[in-house]
This record gives sequence, structure tokens and C-alpha cells, in this order.
Amino acid sequence: MAKSDRNQVLRSLPIVVGGLAGVLLLINRLLTPQLTDSQARSDALGVILSALLILIGLLWQQVQPRRPDAVVLIGEEGFELLPTLPEAVKTELAWASHLLLTNTVTRSLVVWYQGKVLLRRGVLGVNSNVKIGAILQRVLDKQKPVYLVDLKVYPGRIEFDYLPENTQGVICQPLGNQGVLILGANAPRNYTKQDENWIEGIADKLANTLSVYTDFSV
Repeated sequence: MAKSDRNQVLRSLPIVVGGLAGVLLLINRLLTPQLTDSQARSDALGVILSALLILIGLLWQQVQPRRPDAVVLIGEEGFELLPTLPEAVKTELAWASHLLLTNTVTRSLVVWYQGKVLLRRGVLGVNSNVKIGAILQRVLDKQKPVYLVDLKVYPGRIEFDYLPENTQGVICQPLGNQGVLILGANAPRNYTKQDENWIEGIADKLANTLSVYTDFSV
């Protein structure tokens, strides 16, 4: 059973238990030929407890909303590195991309630096070229990440044609002032603050390594 399915069962449990208890109390009341004062008090207490369980279950549905449904990204799994990269950079990119794919909700990622696509990994889009649009340009200019929580509602999504076409969420994380780390998720609103901090830390490490190698234009 998936984690989201288990969470849904737990959120529904108080409602089920409260409803079942209420039904059993009603059946017991109907089958009792003579009601005593003590049984009446017990039934009243049971009804109150059943109602509280149902109320708690309803509150849990609101406080712990179901996570957005994930989709299967359209594309083939792959791992592409720019062949001319130094071995040290290849190793760093392989390490960083593996961590992001296995420890966050990222399913597709691209590293663009100094006008070149250094890495594509995960589920690959059909287009392998990155053209800098308004969103990536803003990331480069302001040196601030951009998180598009639900990509389909943003008109600027057309510039991410190098990601799988049904990518649900995107983070664009600057790599210094010369590159961007682009990450795609398979569900909207799925990156947590902890994920964002993790991505920022890895991006800073990557930017430091890439800055040692000053020219990737060849």
C-alpha cells in the first residue's frame, strides 16, 4: 500500500469507528426490552463519544489534506552528460543529480551553465536544448530561485519544453550568475521547504565546483 493510501486510511479511521459505534448503540437500544437508568446514561455517553470520533475524523480531513495525485511523466529515463566536461565535473554532477532524484520529489532535472546543457537526468523531455526564457532570465538576473508550484497554470510554462510535457511542478535554482539547475516534479505543490533548502545547498556546492572551470563554451 502506498504511503498516501495509508494516510487516507488513518484519516478516515475515526469516522469509521465513530459511525460503527453509533450503529451498534442504536441496535443495542432497539433490542433492549426494558431500559434501565444506568443503561440510558451509558448510551448517552456512547453517543457523545461516537460523535466526537466522527468530528475528529472530519477535522483530520481538513488539517491533513490529501497530497496531490502524482502522474507518470511522459518520456524515457536517461542520463546525459556533456562529453567534453572534465572528469571532476562529471563526478560532481552525477553525485548531485543522484541525491536530488532519490531524496526529493524531483523526477527530471537539467543543469544549464554558460550557455550549455551540462546534464540531463531522470525522465527526459523530447527537446534537449535549453532556450533562456523570461523565467530563467529572472532567476539569473535576481539570483533568486523560482518555484512554479503547479506548472500548468503558468503561461510561461512553454519555455520548459525540454522537460517532460506533463511535468507538474518546477524549481529553477541559480548556479551562481552563469547557470541554472532546473528540477521537475510529477505532482503539483509537492516540494516542501525542506526540499527547497536541500536543493539550495546542493546548488551552492555545484556552483562552487563549476566556478573552478571557467569556460564550458567549447
